[in-house]
Amino acid sequence: MKSGKLLYSLNRAGQGREVVLKVLIQRVSEASVRVDGAVVGQIGQGLLTLVGVGHGDGLDQVRYLAEKMCCLRIFEDEHGKMNRSLVEVGGAALIVSQFTLMADCRKGRRPAFTDAAKPNLAEQLYEAFVDEVRAHGVAVETGVFAASMQVALINNGPVTILLERSQ
Repeated sequence: MKSGKLLYSLNRAGQGREVVLKVLIQRVSEASVRVDGAVVGQIGQGLLTLVGVGHGDGLDQVRYLAEKMCCLRIFEDEHGKMNRSLVEVGGAALIVSQFTLMADCRKGRRPAFTDAAKPNLAEQLYEAFVDEVRAHGVAVETGVFAASMQVALINNGPVTILLERSQ
């Protein structure tokens, strides 16, 4: 797909049925992700970020949530108050794709993943999210899209926040 068509498709993806892009952030002292026993991403102070993409999501949601995550004041200042952002503290982000954030558990005992985006769209929007976070000057490490990963972290606080953006 040519880049012009790709951007058009990603911008149009958010039209129609409302499905919410979900970004789960955890303030960490350190975090890492392994694939097949090898560390593929590792950070010190910052945010472990799990990203779930729905089939109705588009670039508007990606841009909004990347900016929100980078500028959200959830790090402590010199007075111990949550008053500083990821950008302000010079923290890093470990960004991991996680389609299970899109699980629908309203019926039965088995989660349904019908709201999750198809892999090609999900990967494109996940990569766009990574690029948007980097554009804010944040050092970014990632997992491997669609791989079986083992994530380790030390949650600082603990602070865990779910960010969502619908149409």
